[in-house]
Amino acid sequence: MKDTSSPQEKNFELDCSVAGYDYELPPELIAQNPAVPRDSSRLLVVDSPTTGIETAPLHHIFHDLPALLRSGDLLVMNNTRVIPARLYGHKSTGGKIQVLLLEERQYNCWLALVKPGKSFKQGAKIIFEAKGAGRVGGDEGVGGDEGVGGDEGAGGDEGAGGDEGAGGDEGAGGDEGAGRDSEVNSSSSSSSPSSSSSPSSSSSPSSPSSPHLLTAMVLETDAATGGRLLQFDVPEGKSLMQLLEVFGEVPLPPYITTSQAADEQYQTVYAKQPGAIAAPTAGLHFTPELLQKLRDRNINQAFITLHVGVGTFRPVEVEDVTTHQMHEEWIEVPAATVEQIRATKAAGGRIIAVGTTAVRALEGAAQSGNLQPFCQKTDLFIYPGYQWRVVDGLITNFHLPRSSLLMLVSALIGRQRLLNIYNEAIAFGYRFYSFGDAMLILPKAVGVGSGE
Repeated sequence: MKDTSSPQEKNFELDCSVAGYDYELPPELIAQNPAVPRDSSRLLVVDSPTTGIETAPLHHIFHDLPALLRSGDLLVMNNTRVIPARLYGHKSTGGKIQVLLLEERQYNCWLALVKPGKSFKQGAKIIFEAKGAGRVGGDEGVGGDEGVGGDEGAGGDEGAGGDEGAGGDEGAGGDEGAGRDSEVNSSSSSSSPSSSSSPSSSSSPSSPSSPHLLTAMVLETDAATGGRLLQFDVPEGKSLMQLLEVFGEVPLPPYITTSQAADEQYQTVYAKQPGAIAAPTAGLHFTPELLQKLRDRNINQAFITLHVGVGTFRPVEVEDVTTHQMHEEWIEVPAATVEQIRATKAAGGRIIAVGTTAVRALEGAAQSGNLQPFCQKTDLFIYPGYQWRVVDGLITNFHLPRSSLLMLVSALIGRQRLLNIYNEAIAFGYRFYSFGDAMLILPKAVGVGSGE
C-alpha cells in the first residue's frame, strides 16, 4: 500500500521513535583525553533559525564564549562533584568483584551496581582493599572497558561516567556516565544522596584488625536498577564518603579506554557538592580565567546541583520514546539561583544552561508552572514537543546516538536539524562525548524545527 503520510507526519513519527535518533560516528572521533587548556576545545555555534537547515553552524574555540554571549546573560552551572565511586574487591570465597556506587540510601548504606552479580545474593560479603595495597581487581579486573552494569539491568553504551555514567552487566548504562536519563529511584528521602559527609583525602581507614580493608554486605536487590543495596562496615567516627578517597576511583565512561587524564580533569573547576558518579561535562571547558572574563563582561554565573547518576545515562530501550520512563535524579535549585534567574529575565537577559543536567534541574523545578526553589528528585523526560519554561539557550557536548540527552537537545532545536548539525561536526572532525568539544545553541536559534 502506498504511504500517503505527509513529510510533517513522517518527521513526527521519527521524533517519537528511538531509531530517529541514530547516527554514525567514526570511532576515532570519540575523545580519549580532554583539551589542554580546557577552553582550547572547539565550539560549534548554532546562532540562527536557519542553522542546520539552510546555513552551516559557525566554528569557534571555547575561549571565544564571552564574545558570543551578551552582557546581562546568566550562565547556570551544575556544581556537583564526582566521587571516587568505583571500588574493586572480592567475595569472601575469593571471586573478583567490581562495584559502582550510585547513591546513599541511608548512612553508609549504598545502592550500587555489582559485577558479576547474578549469583550475588542477600547476605553475601564483599571485601575491598585500599588503593596500592595489592588489592584484587584493578583496571583489568572484573568488567573491563564497560565498567559495571548489563545483563541484569538496563545496560548501556557509556558505563559508569559519561557525557555528563553506569553501564555493564547489571545496571543502567548511558550517555553521560552512569545510566542515561535520570537517577536511580531512591528512598523516600528528598535529601542529597551525599549529605552525610564530604570526601576527605586526609581520611584513612582505622580498623584495628585490617587498616587497609573495607567490607560490605548485600542487603537486597534493587528491582529498578538490577543493582544491590550494600551496607558498609565503616570504622566508628568515619563515613564511607570519607573512605572513598582511600578505596575508590573516579569512574570514567567505558568509551574512554586509553585516557591519561588526571582525576581533576574529570571535574569542573567549580565542582563543590560531592555526590555524582559522572561529570556534567559541558562544564569541563571552563577555566577560572574564562569565568572571570565572563564576569568582567557582566555575564554572571548561578549554580544548581544535580548529582549525575544512573538516570542521566540509562539507555532508551523502548521504540516509542514517549513511553520511556526516566529514573529519578536528585536536584537542588536554591532560592538564590531562582532570584538570579528572575532578575536576569526581568532585565531582559537570557538564561543559558551549561549542560543537559542544568536544563533538567531548571525545568524540573518549574513543572508547577513557575520556577521555584527545589530540593528533591525529578523524573522529567524532555523530548521534542516539550514546552520550555526557563531555559533560553544551551552549552552542551555531543551526545551518544539514541540517548535521552540527544532527545533533550532535539526538543530545543528539532531532531533532524540537530542531526544535520552533528553531521557537520563529524565532517569537520569535532571530538565527541565526555572529553570532546562543545556546542553553543543561542536563544535566537531555538524553536525552529523543534515542534513548538
